[in-house]
Amino acid sequence: MNNWGVSEQAANLHRTSLLWDMVFPIEPWCGNDYDKLARYQTAGFDLVSLCLAGDNHNIGEAVQRIASARTEVLAHPERYRLVCNTQDIRHAKFEGQLAIFFHCEGTRCFERNLEMIESFYALGVRYTLLAFNQANSVGGGCAEKVDGGLSNFGRLLVAEMERVGMMVDLSHTGRKTTLDALEISTRPMIFSHSVVDAVHSHFRNLSDEQILACAASGGVIGMSGSSGYLGDATSQNETIFKHIDYIAELVGPEHIGLGLDLVFDNKALNDWIRTRADEWPGVDSPDWPGFSYAVPEQMPALTQLMLDHGYSEPAIKGILGENWLRVCEQVWR
Repeated sequence: MNNWGVSEQAANLHRTSLLWDMVFPIEPWCGNDYDKLARYQTAGFDLVSLCLAGDNHNIGEAVQRIASARTEVLAHPERYRLVCNTQDIRHAKFEGQLAIFFHCEGTRCFERNLEMIESFYALGVRYTLLAFNQANSVGGGCAEKVDGGLSNFGRLLVAEMERVGMMVDLSHTGRKTTLDALEISTRPMIFSHSVVDAVHSHFRNLSDEQILACAASGGVIGMSGSSGYLGDATSQNETIFKHIDYIAELVGPEHIGLGLDLVFDNKALNDWIRTRADEWPGVDSPDWPGFSYAVPEQMPALTQLMLDHGYSEPAIKGILGENWLRVCEQVWR
């Protein structure tokens, strides 16, 4: 066995694949600083998308956060490559750099100004969630009791995102709003970090209808590593695989990726979430267990698990990153 503790076949597959995590929030207050990116590289990752802003921020705050991230990434060309196009991703792997682009969790940071979409794209933001748990001017959030669907403004925003080349992300968004967006889609849409309601029921998880509609658009669903969504207090690979396998059986492995959404300081995050019961239903219960997360070091063993269950090497390469690359090639301008 090798230093990852998996078979040589799994290690070689893991090493040669384009390994991609679609979601890493940069929030030093909960342990998510730039130093943690070294763990991704040691675990074999080639690309990480950094979440920098969203529905908790206005335009000014978002631009400042993005400017800070650009400064950090561009200051270390020996470690990182800021992605402008998909060629940058393969070049970064060849050069041993970690490819990085940015995303936002929610559209409040656009402040209903459609012109900001192209500006954020120019700064490196390659996808944005429509809403984060709660309703905003675009549509419903997944934690709302009533989801009114995609608003008139939301339809304009989706059209502008598609024109610019910014991917539409439907994670954390209400079910009706996601289906409305997918109905008008002209390009693939994604769920960057979501798993399956039929495997574990949770207000954040996806119905079969959502999974089928995402696949029909050509999109990809990134597997979250969050215990609460997975239905596993310790976020084991076996549980992640159950969600992978369900989607693969329903629509095919070509619509699956990774979006771990890892937070390193669970306690700090859980303490903060407990103060926001309007955004996270159920967290005010004394029985709420809090979140824990899968970590990058688990991924070689997940590769092994997929091999053990008969997944082909091309299918596994797709899940590890090539499926995300395909969607980016179809959407980015």
